[in-house]
Amino acid sequence: MQWRNSPERYGHLSVLLHWLMAATVYGMFALGLWMVTLGYYDVWYHKAPEIHKSIGILLMSGLVIRLLWRFISPPPPPLKSYSRLTRFSALIAHILLYALLFTILLSGYLISTADGKPISVFGWFDVPATLTDFGAQADLAGSVHLWLAWSVVIISLLHALAALKHHFLDKDATLRRMLGKASR
Repeated sequence: MQWRNSPERYGHLSVLLHWLMAATVYGMFALGLWMVTLGYYDVWYHKAPEIHKSIGILLMSGLVIRLLWRFISPPPPPLKSYSRLTRFSALIAHILLYALLFTILLSGYLISTADGKPISVFGWFDVPATLTDFGAQADLAGSVHLWLAWSVVIISLLHALAALKHHFLDKDATLRRMLGKASR
C-alpha cells in the first residue's frame, strides 16, 4: 500500500483526502441549500446550521492537512503529453479551488461568529469568535459564502469533466493517477 505520492501516481492518503473532501464539499453545498429553505418551526431549523458549522470547521482542518500533505508528499508531475495550456489551466484551477474553499470556510466562520458566540463542533470543542460586531458582517459574509460556494461547485464540475476528457478522449493516465493507480 503506497501512502505517499510517487512520480507515477497519487498515494492513498492524497486520494482519500481528495475524494473525502469532494464528497464533503458537495454534501455541505446540498445541506446549505436545503437549510435556507427551512421554516422557523421546522425541527431542523436550528439543527441543520449547527451540523453545517461543525462540518465546516472539520473541513477547514482537513483542508489545512491536505495542503500540508502536498508539501510533505508533492503530487506527481504533469504528464509529458500535456500541452503548456493544459498544465497552466490545471495549476490555476487547483489554486483557485484551494483559495475559494479557504474563503468559503472563512466566510462561514464570520457568519457563524458575527454575534460573538463560539462555534461548537458537535459538542466536542468550541472555536472562539475572534472578529465580531463589524456592522453587516453576517450579511456580507453570507453573500460571499453563497456565491463562492456556487463557484466551487462549477469549477469542480469543470475539473471533473477535464479528468473525464483526459481519460476517455485523450486516453492518458490522468484519471488513473487521481484514483491512486499507476500509469500504464
